[in-house]
Amino acid sequence: MKYMSRKPIPTKVHGMLDYASGALFIASPWLFKFADNNAARRVAVGTGVAVLGLSALTNYEAGLSRQIPMRTHLNVDTINGVLVAASPWLFGFAKRKYWPHLAFGLLEVGAGLLTRRKPADV
Repeated sequence: MKYMSRKPIPTKVHGMLDYASGALFIASPWLFKFADNNAARRVAVGTGVAVLGLSALTNYEAGLSRQIPMRTHLNVDTINGVLVAASPWLFGFAKRKYWPHLAFGLLEVGAGLLTRRKPADV
């Protein structure tokens, strides 16, 4: 029987979430009405672009080029999530609107910590 990680999120599902969350990060300044704040918008759009780029280069089912190990991808997700969650306070826009960055950051941390480290097809 194949070894099954105790982590609940398969890498295939993580890949689908990556592309959806990357697009949502990019659209979030306009969806959640904070596009007029440069710092908040740049963090969201930059994070979205980074998530999409990392996903395209990761060695998992959703990867296009498959150069970056899954373990590295998940470590980057976790660190990035902490930074995104803290960004309203780090960049001074918490009084304007903090909840989208905090929520997305915490979800990113969760995905990084709860996804299996080895893709099924590797």
